[in-house]
Amino acid sequence: MEIKNKVAIVTGASSGIGEAVARQFGREGAKVILAARRVDKLQTLAQEINAMGAETLVVQADLSKLEDILSLVSQTIEKFGRIDILVNNAGFGRLDWLEKLDPVKDIQAQIDVNVMGVIQTTRQVLPVMMKQRSGSIINMCSMAGLVATPTYSIYAASKHAVHGFSEALRREVKPWGIDVSLVYPGGVVTEFNQHAGINRKTKASTPKFMLLTAEQVAEAVVKLVRRPHRMLIIPWLWSVTVFMNKFIPGFVDYTTINRFTIPEREDELNIK
Repeated sequence: MEIKNKVAIVTGASSGIGEAVARQFGREGAKVILAARRVDKLQTLAQEINAMGAETLVVQADLSKLEDILSLVSQTIEKFGRIDILVNNAGFGRLDWLEKLDPVKDIQAQIDVNVMGVIQTTRQVLPVMMKQRSGSIINMCSMAGLVATPTYSIYAASKHAVHGFSEALRREVKPWGIDVSLVYPGGVVTEFNQHAGINRKTKASTPKFMLLTAEQVAEAVVKLVRRPHRMLIIPWLWSVTVFMNKFIPGFVDYTTINRFTIPEREDELNIK
């Protein structure tokens, strides 16, 4: 698919990966719909993209609310008449031990945005693409959607759900000329960590040499639109972890529990 003049919806476009994807589409000459809750940031980004010569539409939308999703799709059709690309990027994480997560603010909210937001937005866009007999759907997953680690229980559950949803959807809609792709980035330098509530004694984190920028992920998304693949793990080194998790899970369990879980919780476990 050529991107110039195509109509692309990007959710979670107010910062991080979504912002970078929207900007990249603007550079490619697409008509970009910017969707997120923080409309002031969307408007600033829209001005930047418009200066590139691309058209934009700003839609304030909370993806946990069906009425906002319906409004997003209807406004897009009213202005541009079609939808060629959907990037389901909106999402967030609250990372902590399960019993410490708030049942509503942390657990329910993550599922509402990360899972239901993706499903409902895709559900509303799909009939438009099926009528066109063309389209590209890019679902932003995470390494947590392939390898679940402690404190990521709900976030990983949400991303595993997106994985399963996308796999089934890909097999449903391909006859209509619609491609469904999944992106699995490792650690990305965004606002994610600022809002995730990470507080680790071990200071465990993604090695710096494997950290991605939002722009690198955006470039990967554009490549997937042009040349669709079922899934893309970036950087590729994470594929080794995925392989180990699948074929030697006992080793991964042992290592994770003894090098992370126990050291992090030794006070609660009364380990001296």
